[in-house]
Amino acid sequence: MTVLPDDGLSLAAEFPDPTLEQWQRLVAGVLRKSGKEVSDTAAEEALSTALEDGLASRPLYTARDSAPDPGLPGFAPFVRGGRAEGNTTGGWDVRQRHSAEDGAAVLADLENGVTSLWLVAGAGGIPVPSLGRVLDGVYLDLAPVALDAGRDVEPAARELLRLYAERGVAKEAARGTLGADPLGHEARTGDEPFDFAPVADLARLCAEEYPGLRALTVDALPYHEAGGSAAQELGCSLATGVAYLRELTAAGLSVEHACGQLEFRYAATADQFLTIAKLRAARRLWARVAEVCGAPGAGAQVQHAVTSPVMMARRDPWVNMLRTTVATLAAGVGGADAVTVLPFDHAIGLPDAFARRIARNTSTILVEESHLSRVIDPAGGSWYVERLTDELAHSGWEFFQRIEREGGQASALRSGRLGQDLANTWAARSAKLAKRREPVTGVSEFPSLAERPVERAPAPASPSGGLPRVRRDEAYETLRARSDAHLAATGSRPRIFLAALGPAAAHTARLSFASNLFQAGGIEPVTEGTFEVSGATEVCLCSSDALYEERAAEVAGTVKAAGARHVFLAGRPGQYPGVDSHVFAGCDTVAVLSATLDRMGVS
Repeated sequence: MTVLPDDGLSLAAEFPDPTLEQWQRLVAGVLRKSGKEVSDTAAEEALSTALEDGLASRPLYTARDSAPDPGLPGFAPFVRGGRAEGNTTGGWDVRQRHSAEDGAAVLADLENGVTSLWLVAGAGGIPVPSLGRVLDGVYLDLAPVALDAGRDVEPAARELLRLYAERGVAKEAARGTLGADPLGHEARTGDEPFDFAPVADLARLCAEEYPGLRALTVDALPYHEAGGSAAQELGCSLATGVAYLRELTAAGLSVEHACGQLEFRYAATADQFLTIAKLRAARRLWARVAEVCGAPGAGAQVQHAVTSPVMMARRDPWVNMLRTTVATLAAGVGGADAVTVLPFDHAIGLPDAFARRIARNTSTILVEESHLSRVIDPAGGSWYVERLTDELAHSGWEFFQRIEREGGQASALRSGRLGQDLANTWAARSAKLAKRREPVTGVSEFPSLAERPVERAPAPASPSGGLPRVRRDEAYETLRARSDAHLAATGSRPRIFLAALGPAAAHTARLSFASNLFQAGGIEPVTEGTFEVSGATEVCLCSSDALYEERAAEVAGTVKAAGARHVFLAGRPGQYPGVDSHVFAGCDTVAVLSATLDRMGVS
């Protein structure tokens, strides 16, 4: 009998190591059984998933998927974090967003886990003269403030600095950002650019007198919210940051001081690995910019991650809690310095106290109970994450260079070229959403027509007029709004009768599929009784391919004789007399639902 070494990990020690070729051969065999003829070497590619920016996620990563050395935390190229200690000394900065004049809400957040404030001030937010009231009772030497004031940045910044002086806050104790972002404001509003000279004055003041304050924010959210990809978000942030470096150095600041005046804001989505890679790639790319500008030691990017507004759904908004939890986890693992969790009702209106509580507790649980901040760069060393970080960095750098070749960020914005690039990306993604290749839980997948809508007070109007703001749920939201209007006018929703043929084993899967599909457009499926008493005008047959062969034509003829205007068939087994169209996985669900509502007279 062979005695194994007592190391607890040697169960496979006497077996030969498998090779990549063996694995590929086994995968190819499985694919052939499912009807896909591929060679052994093509098997891996056949299982790959296409991502935006020409990237792909492969099914297997090994040591052969090498990437450049990411270095150590706190050292160039800062892939693993801008600070040597990372977030291990207390977790990331939990930054709550406030756009309404509500001092009680601000204090409640700070007393229950929030560590800094993101205040939307000026037009569309808190009136600048009201900043003092909103911050009444706030210890400004303990709670950093990040302003977001658009064109009103100078009066808002001066008011905040006045409050520091009035309340006896030492200049070296003031922390946060004044939030100047002229290009970001232009992207949001389409307004004429405002004078950069006051911004440069604020930057110079911060550099000379307020070491804990940064004057500018490079906000990549306008490009993310316009439908941009991760690489486009990175490229726009780099081009904006470079534009600000040019302005600041022209105003007399050194490159080191200019870099020290910038904070970068990125979206964190529920695609956790892409978010992790994006934040790591962003630090690497900015380190390269600083190096080229002659200030390699100033290249540690300070990052503020915000859970993506694009992913927030208005229907079944409770699911947003899950989305933001995954996004916050990704932001923390990716090394963000500050994280804002948008409340689950953010897309509906002004968040209530419960929503703000859940938002701030999301970070608290991840830091205090899941211990995410105990390890610096916990995803580091993963072959997948390192390779994705490298590929995304190259793609983002390529987009940045394209913007620079075309004259820089301002030129790309004003010419419309950037807007068109973002629109093209969103159009491609919209097609996937319409076909449910990218599912939206609670909206395009597993919707509930019986849910009671969540109602909130209207939030202050967001700046508009520039790049559009898109949402993943928008096409389905339009369809559901038509259904809601029909319900309000008639007392019932538009209906479709689902005709289940044969035993449950034959129809259950397709019945569930069809039910979810039609509910995504606000069309109520009726499965009980007969078509004649269902109140429906359209029918969808649901069963197995074998039963379709036997009964589809007959049943279609029967329901049409009873008044059905249109007969669907769930699946694509073949054409049958009386069947007008098919619904199947990968069909253009939005187009099908829109046409169905049109036939039903639902405007």
